[in-house]
Amino acid sequence: MNADADLEHRGFLVRGRVQGVGFRWNTVRTARELGIAGTVRNRPDGAVEVHARGAPDALERLATWLAAGPRAARVESVEAIPAHDELPEDFRIVR
Repeated sequence: MNADADLEHRGFLVRGRVQGVGFRWNTVRTARELGIAGTVRNRPDGAVEVHARGAPDALERLATWLAAGPRAARVESVEAIPAHDELPEDFRIVR
């Protein structure tokens, strides 16, 4: 049985005061602690885009964290977006 069969891919678009507040670095730390692979990046429109692969319960915990963000952030919304299928084996910031 393929262990990846139990993993899900999800995409998130986080809006609010989420750039310049350590959001990406804290997302990497949180995702790694949850055993999630994927990417996070700042978008030119001021949002942060996250693509993640992991166990469904871990992805739910990540979504909950994204809705709050780090202390200096002010998250206004988290929107589900189509997820990328090709993700790295770890979690990292991309440009």
